[in-house]
Amino acid sequence: MFIQRLKQLLKPEYDTLNRIEINRRAILANLELLRQEQANNEIIPVLKANAYGHGLAEIARILNTADIKMLAVDSFPEAQIAYRYSRAKVLLIGELPLKAYAYLNWKRTEVCVYNTQTLVFLAKFYPGVKIHLFINSGMNREGIKDVKKFYLNNSQYLNKLKVNGLCSHLADGEGDGKSNEMQLKQFLSALDFFESQGLKFEYVHLANSAGAFSVKHPRLNAFRPGLACYGYNPLPKSHPRFKVASKLQAALALYSKVISQQSLNTDEGVSYNYTFKAKQEMNIAVIPFGYYEGLDRRLSNQAQFKIADKYYKIAGNVCMNMTCLSLGNSTENYVGREVELISPNQLQCNSIASLAALEGTIPYEVLVKLQANIRRTIIDK
Repeated sequence: MFIQRLKQLLKPEYDTLNRIEINRRAILANLELLRQEQANNEIIPVLKANAYGHGLAEIARILNTADIKMLAVDSFPEAQIAYRYSRAKVLLIGELPLKAYAYLNWKRTEVCVYNTQTLVFLAKFYPGVKIHLFINSGMNREGIKDVKKFYLNNSQYLNKLKVNGLCSHLADGEGDGKSNEMQLKQFLSALDFFESQGLKFEYVHLANSAGAFSVKHPRLNAFRPGLACYGYNPLPKSHPRFKVASKLQAALALYSKVISQQSLNTDEGVSYNYTFKAKQEMNIAVIPFGYYEGLDRRLSNQAQFKIADKYYKIAGNVCMNMTCLSLGNSTENYVGREVELISPNQLQCNSIASLAALEGTIPYEVLVKLQANIRRTIIDK
């Protein structure tokens, strides 16, 4: 207690106007649900893109209590954060400039290899490091397509490395299953070939969040969920596993505060280009959250946010660092009041799913656009 008080005196905590809350219990409950879906398989949570906007450091700290052996990140800067805040091993699923591999903590890191150039470089300069071969099983975005040719041309380099994993990525994990079946068949064919050449893999992983509920095979022993870890259903309503995935609990809530209140006369406009004009005398509340912070301009004059128990619609265009809300004819003073911008209740009009629908996009995009400099706090509810 004394040490904590001393820290506060020496470095007082700045009270921010915008904050994100991450529910620890929701994250842990989601991991448990995913583990039930993939019984006996190793879960490798994906923390790329700042843990899908939730905060890589915060999620890494939560995962320290969840018996996670390995987590996945996309880049060296993300790996640095994982090294600092996580006790787990790090799987680097993104490609790096070749010189950047020198900065990795190889005692804690395994990397995905997508091409001959990276394989040859690692074999030459970092023999013995652990790699996961990434197979192009049908998404046709990256990876090894002709596995036999790849092996014949590169067996000497593979022998210098520890080939610890075989992986790929689903193109249509939430679809009708035909694409998944095709990719699984291609992937297992690659697994057959490599095993026939004497390679043994500790990790064999294909399924993403959607695949965790629909792609299961005894030869797969790991999976890489991203969106589902954070509580968002990756499946369409028509999917037979939709109801099960609906048990996922959204972990993120976003709050701001009213910093100003303005009155409008009839026919007066507000914000850029006057896309909103008052039909009668009314009041406007201003919050310090705009498209820089991650509030998409497509929500202008569309989205509604919550103050106390009422929802108030955006009035006018979302600005770079501010957004106006219509208070109607209310004469109440709202300055200093808390505003719920994103609700963890997925049925509310300001949930991630609802905002994504208004924007005409997907929950992934809404989440990852939340600025990393917004304070994130871990809570237990």
